[in-house]
Amino acid sequence: MIEIQILTPIPSIAEGVLSESILGRAQAAGLVKLEAVDLRRWTSDRHRTVDDSPYGGGPGMVMKIEPIAAALTELRRPETKVIFLTPQGRSLKQPIVREYAKAEHLILLCGHYEGIDQRVVDHLVDDEISIGDYILTNGVLGALVLTDAIVRLVPGVLGDDESAVTESFETGLLDHPHYTRPVEFNGWEVPPMLLSGNHGAIARWRAEEALAATKKRRPDLLE
Repeated sequence: MIEIQILTPIPSIAEGVLSESILGRAQAAGLVKLEAVDLRRWTSDRHRTVDDSPYGGGPGMVMKIEPIAAALTELRRPETKVIFLTPQGRSLKQPIVREYAKAEHLILLCGHYEGIDQRVVDHLVDDEISIGDYILTNGVLGALVLTDAIVRLVPGVLGDDESAVTESFETGLLDHPHYTRPVEFNGWEVPPMLLSGNHGAIARWRAEEALAATKKRRPDLLE
């Protein structure tokens, strides 16, 4: 069973998401263990301070190394991988998700404020991941994205394990179009091929549609 801990000074952002939908059901079924961990547990002052002004001046505040180091010392196990969510990290792709879905214990360290003491990155984390080329208020949102992507690949979580291997990016292509009842709505009809009952022909149609969608919307995936 994989265990994922999201380490953040604002755990309440993550707690609701972790308890709902697929993530909540996966935990209830005993397939995964998910936890939002309050970084402030490892502070020593009465204000529970996790940040300070940057050396060299400049705007914003920087997350301190002491509480992070103390937290990782207590939480880390021999099999643990510590991932820092940061715009400077390698871009999250499905192969990375598959890699970490095989892990036993992940700690997702979330940045906040202006940044994090670089010594944390240099000495205390195993990987840096970015979910995109944009800036968020904090790293919890990125950690939740990574958590959801990983948990979907755990056997038994989706009910039908085939769902996880037929989605966009799993084959290197975007997904094919999907349709359900009714057959006709406002004059818009379901493609006749999907009603034919010929499963071989349907599979070929879906493959062709996936390739066409990828060529049109994400040609970079075909390079």
